[in-house]
Amino acid sequence: MRITCLHTAESNIAVFDAAAAALGIGPQVLHHVVRPDLLAATEHAGTLTAGIAEETRRVLVALAQHGDAVVLTCSTLGPAVERAGTHTRVPILRADEALALAAVQAGGKVVVLCAVQTTLEPTSRLFFQAAQHAGASVEVLMVPDAWAMFKAGNMDGYLATIAQAAERAYVAGASIVALGQASMSGAASLVTAGPAPLTSASTGLRAALDAVLSHAKRGYDPG
Repeated sequence: MRITCLHTAESNIAVFDAAAAALGIGPQVLHHVVRPDLLAATEHAGTLTAGIAEETRRVLVALAQHGDAVVLTCSTLGPAVERAGTHTRVPILRADEALALAAVQAGGKVVVLCAVQTTLEPTSRLFFQAAQHAGASVEVLMVPDAWAMFKAGNMDGYLATIAQAAERAYVAGASIVALGQASMSGAASLVTAGPAPLTSASTGLRAALDAVLSHAKRGYDPG
């Protein structure tokens, strides 16, 4: 079995490797490709343009030719998956889509944290769509100044800032907090005011496993 993750930040490799180990996914299964230029171009444009989405789609489809599932870990680029899936029978998934489905499953008040302005719209749309079928309410919040810390390499400050925002959300009545970007995953263990926030690394990889096994049951052999 081969699951390939497409990242836009090198640091997310360790995040997904840790999530894979926790799920019992062997190191030989998970593979990584990093394309920071795709997120940089989107941030420069201020939105996911048609051209960037098309380039992302091409990358995803190419990766699908050499594996059993592809996981796009960048929430900003997430909408590109919709087109990519029509060009291959290999599952191509958004890590944050699995996160949204898991977050709204129990209903209640879901607070989603984001750090990058360009991810606010696609993340909001994804979670609001998921909530419609689950009876949950969703609030999507930007965490001010967090992304500047991330880009400066201050991971401790970045994760602490995300954790503090999650703590405030729980104090304000959130049933569950979802960390909308994969880079936030390390903050989950720092939160004590409520349940550990959900992360796209764990939920995304679990969804990829389920998708591969589902294909195998239908006669597609992942090896």
